[in-house]
Amino acid sequence: MKQRIASIVFGIAVGLIVATLSFLWIMDPGGREQRAEEEMVVEVSRTVLIGKLAIGDIELVDPLAPQRKVGKVYIYPLANGWEVSGYYRRNDDDRWHPYLMALSPELSLESLKVRDSDSGLAQMAAMDPTLEVLP
Repeated sequence: MKQRIASIVFGIAVGLIVATLSFLWIMDPGGREQRAEEEMVVEVSRTVLIGKLAIGDIELVDPLAPQRKVGKVYIYPLANGWEVSGYYRRNDDDRWHPYLMALSPELSLESLKVRDSDSGLAQMAAMDPTLEVLP
C-alpha cells in the first residue's frame, strides 16, 4: 500500500515538474526572437542570391521553404555572421542546384558557392571574388 501511494505521489510530482518546465519553455521569448532573426537572414539571403546570380525567376528551396525531396537545407549562426544553404532551379526542366552562402553580421555577402554548369555563371565567378561556381 505504501509503495502504491509513493508511486502516485512520485507520478504527480514528475507531472508537475514537466508541466512547469514546458510552460516556461513555451513562454520563453528567446525562441521567437531567434526565429524572427533567422527568417530575416533567409529573406536577405534570397534577395542576395537572386541579385548575385542574375538569372531572373528562379524556384528556391531554403530554410523557410524546405522540401525534403530536394535535400536538406540549413541556416547556421556563426561567430562572425551566418551560413545559409539551399537549392535553386531556373524552371521545372532544370535540375536543382545546391548553394552555400556566408553572410557577415551586417548581412552582406561574404561568399556564395553554387554547383551549376551554366557558363555565364562561371564567367561571372571569374570576375567576382565572392562567387564560386563548382562543376
